[in-house]
Amino acid sequence: MTVRACVLAGVGAWLPPDLVTNADLADRLDTSDDWIRRRTGIRQRHVASIGVAASDLAVKAGSRALRSAEVSQVDAVVLTTSTPDRPLPATAPVVAARLGLGTVPAFDVSAVCSGFLYGLFVASGIVAAGNVDRVLLVATEVYSSIVDPLDRSTAVIFGDGAAAVVLRAGTAGEHGALGPIMLGADGESGDLIQIPAGGSRQRTPKAPGDGYFQMAGNEVFRHAVLRMSEVSRQALAAAGWQSADVERLVAHQANARIIGALGDELGLSPDRVLSNIETAGNTGSASIPLLLAQAAADGRLTTGQRVLLTAFGGGLAWGAATLTWPGVVALHPSEHPE
Repeated sequence: MTVRACVLAGVGAWLPPDLVTNADLADRLDTSDDWIRRRTGIRQRHVASIGVAASDLAVKAGSRALRSAEVSQVDAVVLTTSTPDRPLPATAPVVAARLGLGTVPAFDVSAVCSGFLYGLFVASGIVAAGNVDRVLLVATEVYSSIVDPLDRSTAVIFGDGAAAVVLRAGTAGEHGALGPIMLGADGESGDLIQIPAGGSRQRTPKAPGDGYFQMAGNEVFRHAVLRMSEVSRQALAAAGWQSADVERLVAHQANARIIGALGDELGLSPDRVLSNIETAGNTGSASIPLLLAQAAADGRLTTGQRVLLTAFGGGLAWGAATLTWPGVVALHPSEHPE
């Protein structure tokens, strides 16, 4: 009997045109271009204009993914974000409507920077179960709306952007078929990455900064490298791969030092580790599909390459998955021919 699998059939991404360089940040923060580059590897980040919401970026990315897959309709929309348009309703139905997808099921997944891997888990599950044949998975973030612009520890790291993939039913042996998706979470350490105020636990800020994104940088670094290396090995074992089989590592673009340490832990040479953090910054759950779209557009990803995806973020939550890259065509996220 043929095993039904979930196959990546299209990818698209969008970066807002406005740029914030390290020099721009140095003007208002006690920092410098050299300090930011040494600590994060970031040179610039894209920022959405005031009034531009997560759904606006998601529609751009979703439209490109649909074109990449050469389809105009899907059976469901799954959206992941830490910066929804509103606390409620979910952002996914808005995106589905604006893309002209009618009344298909549409819902949000919340797993911070691991959202894309968690979204893959959900989307691939409903495809493999036979509930749907095609899913649009969108990751969209407007971190500029939740980061304290005067907090040097976070303001230099995050950027805005969105990316999407189209997933379809297929067979396990074809290019683009997802391998087993491994996930994990540790709520006991959830305070390491948080926005303290604004939820039902703490409705209003009690201290300056409570309404903004907060992160315990040193502890997050340690957890990120440990958890991503562990879950990556689990995903490789489940797929029957060794580290030597991995031709491209696409990790959440948290920090250049984290990405480098992860590559070292997995025994991967730098030429096999993809990155775009220098020009896009940390775009949360959008970072992995954003990098996939960019690398597909500029030739760093080619048909048949064995790819390892992995992410870590608030929750704490982490995940990893494997696939063999399909022959999909993508527009570079920074190109805006529309």
